[in-house]
Amino acid sequence: MKAGLFAYEAAGDPKAQPLLFLHGIGGAARAWRNQLSAFGNRFRAMAWDMPGYGGSAPLPNVSIAALADALQEFLQQTGATKPILVGHSIGGMIVQQWLTRHKRDAHAVVLAQTSPAFGKADGDWQKSFIAARLGPLVRGETMASLAPSLVKELVGDDPDADGMALARDCMANVPAASYRAMMLALIGFDQRGALKDISVPTLFLSGSKDNNAPAPMMAKTATYVPGSRYVELAGVGHLANLERPDAFNEALGGFLNSVVAPSP
Repeated sequence: MKAGLFAYEAAGDPKAQPLLFLHGIGGAARAWRNQLSAFGNRFRAMAWDMPGYGGSAPLPNVSIAALADALQEFLQQTGATKPILVGHSIGGMIVQQWLTRHKRDAHAVVLAQTSPAFGKADGDWQKSFIAARLGPLVRGETMASLAPSLVKELVGDDPDADGMALARDCMANVPAASYRAMMLALIGFDQRGALKDISVPTLFLSGSKDNNAPAPMMAKTATYVPGSRYVELAGVGHLANLERPDAFNEALGGFLNSVVAPSP
């Protein structure tokens, strides 16, 4: 489907409560198809292609703030009011940034395997993180050639085979320019000071084997958001909804049941 400059996938009654999924740097709208199927019977479940991905137009200048503005534009163009936002990785960063200007416009949020900060470009961890991911492209690799190894590095124990095939396909089809731009957009992101101001029901969802958004960091982050919930999925790496879709859906479903009135 299209909404202005954005492509997205959707399931469910257009008049139902909006439930929007935001993918990570190596993802796409189709990475959420299991969740669209699982929750489309109760919600207007949608997943966007982030700007520069799939059928969505790229931004002229990429930053987390610009992506948050794009999210607001997408919500307006799809008529999604009071959405529940599920942001994975950079998608969770976009949700955090969006909340700083739209504190009460969401019904609830899920911050899945994400962080409130990335840090400065001159940090040792930050420099090695960026170099490890962009270096191969500089040396002539392609996203298609890198996809198998990139995905393998991200996952935990015994991931779902179909989910891994989808993860590799999504990663392989990310435009290299978008991948670079999104990686560089992480630099300087820091919303730690705004955590205390999140005033909607919030679930933090982590994986115990996630090296990008480590579970202990996410557990600590959750303590700064008043009344938030924290769920850790055992044995899961950074791609929970693809590695263990049933466990992810169970955790998400439990949270949704607590924040949305039962259907009549």
